[in-house]
Amino acid sequence: MIPGSFEYIAPSSVDEALALLKENGESAKLLAGGHSLIPTMKLRLAEPEVIVDLNRIGALKGISESSGTLIIGALTTHYELETSDLAHRKIPLLAQTAAAIGDVQVRNKGTIGGSLAHADPAADWPAAILALDAEIKAVGQGGERSIKASDFFEDLYTTAIDPEEIITEIHVPIPGANTKGTYLKLPQIASGFALAGVAVILTQVENICQNLAVGVTGVSSVPYRAAGVESDLRGKAFSSDNIAAAAEKAVDGIDDVLEDIHASEAYRKNLAKVYTRRAIESAAS
Repeated sequence: MIPGSFEYIAPSSVDEALALLKENGESAKLLAGGHSLIPTMKLRLAEPEVIVDLNRIGALKGISESSGTLIIGALTTHYELETSDLAHRKIPLLAQTAAAIGDVQVRNKGTIGGSLAHADPAADWPAAILALDAEIKAVGQGGERSIKASDFFEDLYTTAIDPEEIITEIHVPIPGANTKGTYLKLPQIASGFALAGVAVILTQVENICQNLAVGVTGVSSVPYRAAGVESDLRGKAFSSDNIAAAAEKAVDGIDDVLEDIHASEAYRKNLAKVYTRRAIESAAS
């Protein structure tokens, strides 16, 4: 449980960090909160020669609002989002999701950018980021680019981020009037990761669903939008029968439902449907 030897460098700017990535290539790893990297290093599953600690880069931290968008620095911790007055007022789903992550120690150190970059299939943030149609900003030697949440998660622990890129910000559109959201999950007892987690954003006018976005995590190797649920309920009343019928489509088109010692494939499929129904009912009420 002791990691191999490595060189530790703590740059003070994004440009300096990018230069270190270019210089060291695959032998370098970025350190944000460290909840994923450090355990894998202790198990010798990862043996980087250089650790580039991003925590001294102030430009990667903070929450602000601009032109109808909430801008979240990649190194913003879960706890900062959980307790952010701006997040609570503008996009409560972000604060609610942050509060559901791990425990107090994890939330105080873990970061939203680090969680997204690691892309654990049972992480909480992907469900909310997908439901909110967020964009992830990344910068590399070729400049900055914006990646839609729907294009960001590619495979198990795999994202659209290139090895020499750094996530700098997450841009989340602030929902309009009559829009509400919620995040619900069944956590694995020991870790707090989601056996199934569902984030819902809906627009409701006189009990009619005007728009609906459903992000699902913990069920498949890649988090996803439950498009069948969204299309089935859109334009209908938020009745118990309509919600239940739509929730049955929570795993439509998903061929790689996870199965492990914590939950069978059949159980996870059922969890996806149950928590989709509960999340929609919660948001609509």
